[in-house]
Amino acid sequence: MAGDGSGEFQAGQSGLIVRVPAAEPAVRAWRDRLDPSARAGVPAHVTVLFPFLHENRIDDGACAAIGEVIGRHRRFEARFEHCGRFPGILYLVPEPDLPFRRLTEAIADRWPQTPPFGGQFDEVVPHLTIAQGQDDAVLEEAEADLRGRLPVTGRVSSVDLMVHDGTRWQQRASFALR
Repeated sequence: MAGDGSGEFQAGQSGLIVRVPAAEPAVRAWRDRLDPSARAGVPAHVTVLFPFLHENRIDDGACAAIGEVIGRHRRFEARFEHCGRFPGILYLVPEPDLPFRRLTEAIADRWPQTPPFGGQFDEVVPHLTIAQGQDDAVLEEAEADLRGRLPVTGRVSSVDLMVHDGTRWQQRASFALR
């Protein structure tokens, strides 16, 4: 999860993510060093929707609605074979990416007041961030190392609601795919 690229997170912010624990051995050291969200407690993940509702708007009814939307989607397997880049950002590419896109679209359709990444981008590209705010030399070093650690394959069976407490990101709930 990322905000404006500054690495600054605010208490009460929330986001929905798909954890990718199978990627942790390959990406953990790089993420801890080069991704502010990792240092703030976010595990290796593909973002479904960030920013989501403010924490004070997430009650039992909102959680039930999230669970209902997520529960319409089937579990799937994702494989991460190679890296991709945005300016200053290195990430792993999930294949297939369509199930991630569908999760994002479904949540954004249900809560149109929370467009993905605040509406900053015309197209949402599912990805697992490794590094952000780095120059090309650092990204090339990380990518070269990661090539020897890929592919990584993981089963996607849930979406987690993460909330920032002012210091770190904490998991508040998990919603199962069918």
